[in-house]
Amino acid sequence: MAEITAKLVKELRDRTGSGMMDSKKALVETNGDIEAAEIWLRENGILKAAKKSSRVAAEGVIDAYIHAGGKVGVLVEVNSETDFVAKNESFLDFVHNVTLQIAAMNPKWVSREEVPAEVLEQEREITRAEALNEGKPEKVVDKIVEGRLEKFYATNCLLEQAYVKDEDKTIQDLLTEKIAEIGENIVIRRFTRYQLGEGIEKEEVDFAAEVAQQLGNK
Repeated sequence: MAEITAKLVKELRDRTGSGMMDSKKALVETNGDIEAAEIWLRENGILKAAKKSSRVAAEGVIDAYIHAGGKVGVLVEVNSETDFVAKNESFLDFVHNVTLQIAAMNPKWVSREEVPAEVLEQEREITRAEALNEGKPEKVVDKIVEGRLEKFYATNCLLEQAYVKDEDKTIQDLLTEKIAEIGENIVIRRFTRYQLGEGIEKEEVDFAAEVAQQLGNK
């Protein structure tokens, strides 16, 4: 299989206007053939969606979801170009599925572009140290680090997560399909996820010691 380099991905992005993830996927599917990758993007409706991505999306909805007996809550803003689409049942169903995804998979950011530089640098340092401690050769460590960063993105960035209802798709795939179906630009703008007790230090109880103490007091 041909190596899919950052330069090749950039070239395809420049030619088509498609996103980084879609461009990389197209090149993987076509074994690095940039002409075939462009055709693949067109056949899968991604070029159509990419052309719409530059259009302003300022309408839309804010959706809320409460899960697990009130223990997890999600607010998400998804934008469309028109108020008409914001009331469309297919659009609203998409937004609801996004809230379910966030509740279930706990992403930290919408896209990799939102990940703070200091977080990425720390992650690089950690994964590099892990690779060296595992005895990996120095010359391949950088490639290993980049591979593990891709897994970091896939875990923590909403658009790159596998869709919980169909793990063969990412949320970006789902979004691209919806843009092609509806014919308007759609943007997952932002979200907040709350989990009951998150960030609160709870007192750890040693139940065995507690029972022993109670028995000793009798």
